[in-house]
Amino acid sequence: MLRRSEVAVDLAAASLDELAGRGFANCDPTALQAVRLHIYQRSAIKDVRLANPDGSVICSAYSETLEFDKGWVDRADMLSSDDKKLLLFRVEQFGGDALGILRDIDAKKALVAIVRINATLFDIMPADLRDHSEVLLALNSGETLGEFALGTDKALPSPIEFQKTSTRFPLRTTIRVDRAVLSHWNAEVYWPAMAIVLVLGALFGLLLARSRRTEGPIADLDRAIARSEFKPYFQPIFDLRTGAIKGCEILARWQREDGSVVPPMNFIPLAESSGRIQVMTWHLLQRALSDLRPHLRAHKDFKLSLNVVPKHLLSAGFVETLRRTVLSARVSARQIMIEVTERDELDDLARAAALVAQLRSYGFRVAIDDVGVGHSGLSRLKGLGANTIKIDKYFVDTIAIDASTTTIVEMLVVLAKDLEMTVVAEGIETEDQRHALMACGVEQGQGYLVAAPLPYARFMELLEEHASRRRSETSHSSNAMVA
Repeated sequence: MLRRSEVAVDLAAASLDELAGRGFANCDPTALQAVRLHIYQRSAIKDVRLANPDGSVICSAYSETLEFDKGWVDRADMLSSDDKKLLLFRVEQFGGDALGILRDIDAKKALVAIVRINATLFDIMPADLRDHSEVLLALNSGETLGEFALGTDKALPSPIEFQKTSTRFPLRTTIRVDRAVLSHWNAEVYWPAMAIVLVLGALFGLLLARSRRTEGPIADLDRAIARSEFKPYFQPIFDLRTGAIKGCEILARWQREDGSVVPPMNFIPLAESSGRIQVMTWHLLQRALSDLRPHLRAHKDFKLSLNVVPKHLLSAGFVETLRRTVLSARVSARQIMIEVTERDELDDLARAAALVAQLRSYGFRVAIDDVGVGHSGLSRLKGLGANTIKIDKYFVDTIAIDASTTTIVEMLVVLAKDLEMTVVAEGIETEDQRHALMACGVEQGQGYLVAAPLPYARFMELLEEHASRRRSETSHSSNAMVA
């Protein structure tokens, strides 16, 4: 357990050293763009932030992650390691704490990696002891970073405790096991079984260990699905020229029973790798259709977008289940857009293209998401036969200041027009970005410039606010013409 924790810190420190060595320890949009790509390739890191000498944050690669921070410590409260330029501290966040790792770059600035702490780090116990044990990771100050206790929320009846402290970092790991269960487990005859396992080979042992390590967090997902804790949040898609809201994208948020919200980066990767993403997707769509049905039926041009991973698209019965779900909600298929995400590669492009053609024949619209940073190539953009491409935030971030980014976006717009596709830009945060995208020919977008992903009630308030403003503008225009 301690070794896993030390490796996580080492990897984060190496990432900070690499970013500093490449000259990315600043808030320049080009540097932040490079940092985001670096994070994208390293799933353990949630964010990288530039900090002042006192530890206060100057800027963040993913500014939206700041909204999940409950607290941030001063440098005086950070804990030193054997490397004097490396400090560790707890980052209090909604939905679970993270580990902050600060690396001094020079006398004026430092880089901070925000490292996720999840159950895969803690799920190390043998199967017979997992229900009767606790595994904890804490700082030497006593602050708990994370814990794993699968069996019950109640205290162990008669625990025996084992503890070890790192000689390199201010980290301490603790394992508590029910004394009676441990005694029984230790007395059983395990050596013959172990000998058989060794004969079967190291590969079998590795696969078994990997399987056990994922049981804990997957069980958490299963419980959350059973309790309907995954909620649809809605981010508006708007006309870049007029600002009118033309539709929205459904985004998943994990809202626990205590009201805390778990950020998507803490559960989406595991949901995708474990196959739970399919159940979650159908649940989110059903909930979103139920919520938005009155608005969709009253505004026939309003579009609802839903992310679908390639494996889900290619799964048996996907088209039929989608049709049945939308028909039962009494909503037009032409108002539903399926966004095929680019994080995973499509194993069978020909079959995917046939499914897209079938979806379009029923009236559904199909978009290719994350264009530019995923697995999309020109042949795939052409071969899939989608209606829309969505330009990733990676390019939007520097569209207003980098000529090479402008050239790429202009090329994508021209390609889309040649293929009779529309273009939507993601992650728009500033007016300069909006104007630059419009100059490239992009017509629609989404991002914090208009709104962050919102729960249903707040999203409907936003729609009403926009509708009221447009009615007011129309009224003023009419009065001016009469005058």
